[in-house]
Amino acid sequence: MNPLDSTTENGNILAFVDGSIYTDSVCDHAAWAAKRLEARVRILHVQTSGTNAAAVKDLSGSIGLGAKSALLEKLAQVDEAQGRLDQQRGRVILEHAKEQVVAAGIAAVETMHRRGSLSETISEMETDAQLLVLGKRGEDADFDKLHLGSNLERAVRSAHKPVLVTSRAFKKGERFVIAYDGGSSTRKAVDYLVSNPLLRGMACHLLKVGANNAENQRRLEEATLKLRDGGYDVTPQLIAGDADEVIAAYVAENEMSILVMGAYGHTRIRNMIIGSTTSNMLRSCPIPVLMFR
Repeated sequence: MNPLDSTTENGNILAFVDGSIYTDSVCDHAAWAAKRLEARVRILHVQTSGTNAAAVKDLSGSIGLGAKSALLEKLAQVDEAQGRLDQQRGRVILEHAKEQVVAAGIAAVETMHRRGSLSETISEMETDAQLLVLGKRGEDADFDKLHLGSNLERAVRSAHKPVLVTSRAFKKGERFVIAYDGGSSTRKAVDYLVSNPLLRGMACHLLKVGANNAENQRRLEEATLKLRDGGYDVTPQLIAGDADEVIAAYVAENEMSILVMGAYGHTRIRNMIIGSTTSNMLRSCPIPVLMFR
């Protein structure tokens, strides 16, 4: 039997690799998630389209017909050569990634090399996925701790499934914290954790940032009861202060392994609040972030 058939009903873990130093971490996190969710892994390398065609168009009106034909021919040859190099590079990246996932004990693995944008690929491929796994920073941002991968925000915004943004290296988790605001995205996160085994067995901290009032206490208690009914050992916390600062400090002080939170908002007001917190947490937290929209 094809090893992919045995886990078809459980969907895919979509792991996006780009050859950066986050590639190994993405593979390790994808394998970990696949074991816990009993899912297969589909590894994708997305080659973004180049800009050579636009450059040719810009030159076309300023050169003679004969020169133009010769230039276009030479540029076409360069494009073809570059395309072959991109294909070879993509194969090497995907072969390495597959070897690592298989070595981690996942037999159901397939690879795909796509050309286009990351966000478009996610929209096309996520239908039968349980979880998307991406590196926090891309190939061009390995050594800049304050710079997120240029495609990451667009990728997260385009995804409808949970997105796990990995840390630089994989580490087996023992405890996680949900940055809970009572909104639709964090309620979705709680529902997911109750119905899926991804983080089951890990200690759960439920953090609500806000004033100590009856409404915030009610929201915190509702989520706590739902998680406890789902089998989690929950530590609820209600802490006043700035959300970015409180969450980051809580993650560090309590040695959290994974941060669970809502991602970029849909409305303009919510986007200003949630969007800012999302980006700040991705920049400041050295642990994986599991996001829901």
